[in-house]
Parts: sequence; C-alpha cells; structure tokens
Amino acid sequence: MAPPPATAPEGPLLTMSGITKSFPGVRALDGVDLEVLAGEVHCLLGQNGAGKSTLIKVLAGAHQPDGGEITWRGAPVALKSPIAAMSLGIATIYQELDLVEGLSVAENVFLGHEPTTAGFVVRTRQARTAAGELLKRLGHPEIDPARLVGDLSAAQQQIVSMARALSHDVQLIVMDEPSAALDPDEVDNLFRTVDGLTAEGVAVVYISHRLEEIRRIGDRVTVLKDGRAVAVGLPAKTTPTRDVVALMTGRNVEYVFPPRTAAPAARATAQPVLTVEGLSRKGEFEPIDLELRPGEIVGLAGLVGSGRSEILETVFGARKPTTGRVTVDGKPLRPGSVRAAVTAGIGLAPEERKAQALLLTESVTRNVSVSSLSRFARAGWLDRGAERTAARAATRELSLRPDNPDAAVRTLSGGNQQKAVLARWLLRGCRVLLLDEPTRGVDVGARAELYAVIRRLADDGLAVLLVSSEVPEVLGLADRVLVLREGRVVHAADAQELDEHRVLDLVMEGSPAT
Repeated sequence: MAPPPATAPEGPLLTMSGITKSFPGVRALDGVDLEVLAGEVHCLLGQNGAGKSTLIKVLAGAHQPDGGEITWRGAPVALKSPIAAMSLGIATIYQELDLVEGLSVAENVFLGHEPTTAGFVVRTRQARTAAGELLKRLGHPEIDPARLVGDLSAAQQQIVSMARALSHDVQLIVMDEPSAALDPDEVDNLFRTVDGLTAEGVAVVYISHRLEEIRRIGDRVTVLKDGRAVAVGLPAKTTPTRDVVALMTGRNVEYVFPPRTAAPAARATAQPVLTVEGLSRKGEFEPIDLELRPGEIVGLAGLVGSGRSEILETVFGARKPTTGRVTVDGKPLRPGSVRAAVTAGIGLAPEERKAQALLLTESVTRNVSVSSLSRFARAGWLDRGAERTAARAATRELSLRPDNPDAAVRTLSGGNQQKAVLARWLLRGCRVLLLDEPTRGVDVGARAELYAVIRRLADDGLAVLLVSSEVPEVLGLADRVLVLREGRVVHAADAQELDEHRVLDLVMEGSPAT
C-alpha cells in the first residue's frame, strides 16, 4: 500500500472552531478551538475532566457537537459517525484498544473492510501480505500478520492499531495516552513510529499527561481547562513546564470543603486500623507502605494510569497482590479476598458506582442492605421489615433524598446514589472506607454536601483512603497525601504543605519520594 501523498493543504489540515457540547447538567466543551497542520504532532493537554475525551470523540464522529464548525482541508465537514470520520482519513486510537484478541493481526487490521473475491470469500493470503506491508512501513516487520492479537504485547497491539488506521489511507491519527502501558524502550519505539508517520505527512493529535513526552515528540500544544481551550498552538519544546501547569490549573468551580477538625493527641498516637506493607502488583504499582488511623483521611493523588484505583482494589481484595500484605487491627487479610476484607471492616465505593456498586433496578433498601443481609435472616427467611428499617436509618443519617426506601436507586441523582453506597458500608459497620472518585458524576451543588458527609464520617472515627482525579478535592479533604506517578509514590506530605501546582509538577515530572 502506498503512503499518503506528501503534498500538504495550503492551510491547516483540520480546524475545529467554537466547538460546544453539553450533557445533562454538564457543559463538557465551551467554545473549543483546535488547529492541526499536516505532518505535525499536536499535543492535547488538560487535567481529567478538562474535555479532552469529549473533543476527540467529536473529532472521531462518536459525539455530535451542539455548536461550532469543523473544516477538513479547508472545507466544512459534518462528522456524523466514526465511519464518516474514517472516510475522510481521521482515525482514533483510544487508550483502551478496541482490538479483537481472538482474531489474527491481519484480521484486525482489515476488520470491516476485508479483501474479498467477488464480495464473498475473504482473501486471507492477500490480507496477510498487505498487513505485513503496513507493519513494515511502521518499522515493525517482526510482527507476524498471522499471529493472534491476544498473544501480542501491549506495545505490539498499539502498532497493530496504527496499522489498522493506515489501512484506511489515514491522514490524521488521534492517539489517546498511547504510552500509558508501555515501558521506556517501547515508548522509544512508539516515538520512532510517530516520527516515520509525520515524515510522510500524516498528522498526529497526541494526548498525554507526561510533559517530558510532550517536549520530546510534540510540535505544538493546545491546553484545555474546564471545557475551554486556554491556549492554542503553543510551541511544545520551548514552553516552560511551569507555564503549562499554570494553564491547566485554576477552576471555574469553587470547592467548598468543611473545616478540618484539629486531631486530638489521642488520634495522632492511635494504633493504625489499616496497615499496608510492601503491597504491589506487577505492571500496575510498585511496593507501597501506608498506615491509616481512625478518623484520618489519606488521599492518593495521581493521574490516570498511576496505580491509584488499582491500590484501592488490591486493598479491598478485588485484585491479588504480587507482594506485600494488608492488615486490619494487626491481623493480616487473606490476599485477593473481598470477603476477608469486608469481614474485617473494609468497604469500597468504586469509581464506576453504576456498573460496580449499584443494583440499578432494585430499591434503595436492597442496595443499602445487600452487604448485610445475613443480619436480617430469620429461620431461613428475610425479615424485610427489619431490613427496611435499618436501611432507612442509614440513609437518613446521610440525608439521602428522596426519603423513600422503596424508590428504585436508578431514579436518584448521582450524589444520592453515592450516598446509597456509603450507607451500605455504614450499615455494615465498616471501619475503613475506600473512596474512588467519590464525586464523579455528581453535580456541583451536591459536591459540598458529599464533602461534609465524608468529613463527618471521619470525625466519627472512620478511617478513609481517598482517590480523586481532582487535585483540589484531594487537598481539601485529606489530612495526608501520597502523590503517585507511574505506579510509585514520589512524594508524601501533610495536605496543608501542598498546593495544586506542586502536586501537578510531581505527577507529571516526578521526583524521589520524601
């Protein structure tokens, strides 16, 4: 297959002007501009929630914008679907690769547009030959087109995704966090591949949280914050890190946090309720040590892929550690056992509460009682009256609205759904609460109420381990903070000793743990 033509359009290859997009209760994009030139690497930066994912889904045809204009090679276009975007030469490689592991490399490369004879018989040999040419063009002739994709490394799968894009005569490739699962040598290979593509005139929109990568591979940078483009087309290699971090920080939404209660001497010297010693999972996070005392909130700050959620899930027993142990009140827990964690008094409010925590069609009562049903068993029968009374007491303690234990939990707002999850663990009598993105999908007005609930639970003696992509949330709620970068702790300090700029510097550049 021949490479795309080297001749570039007279103006920008792609221009997105004033793009807006709203979802119920959220304005995800608020007049965003983006300009991409042929043959350049244009880096898209922003904190989680800044609008990057929504923007690239608009570019991919997966979302339709509410307003604004998109021009391609100087002409206005409407990207009504991913197929429409691909037909123009725009391909998107998401962080979670959409490859079919049970198919071969060649089958994945040409999935949906397989070479056929008379439109019926798939020409396997031709597909493998063409896939091999694409892989050779990308500098990876060692990947066998006949091999199953599921047998390839993460780096090789990334290359297969690029080959699939090139099979459509792509002119612009969007790469969403392409280096997140790669080791340093694999990142070098990725960059060589990107250099080869741009030398042919292919443009790349590159999304990454790693500023050292941006300087190394990027030509220009656009920065998003709170759904707006606060900088468009900055020089990637010469713009100081501090300036980029400053553009990414500062928010339109004010966070209202309850005051910290001065920890009495008894709390400061209390024995830890939770101890984590040398806990690690290969490929996800390096050995971590932490102690959590009654009444204390410890925050884990870091970017997506830093190991934050994986640490919580390993403590909870949903993942089995490679090394280390978790103890509650000095008693070691069985590794990889959720039952052991729950029995010991650990509760988890996961990031994706609708998919991982809630029974959406069930009542509030059943969602709250589901982890404590044995206490309502009476001679083999469930005492529904006692179940309902206990669940209602737990939800009233958290001011869940509406005060209707029979309401289906799917009808509640995001904030009240989160309260239902918290009430479940209160009813269970948990002593350690693991919170993963506690205000994800919660409107601004309900955030302050949830912050007050979390602080009050801690003041009542609950130990809380908190993960949030919102740095101000971690700093405003936590007493102590561990900063994570690429699976390791790079800094630990009292929350009041840190600010948002400092944390972002650490998660992007990294430094030895102190």
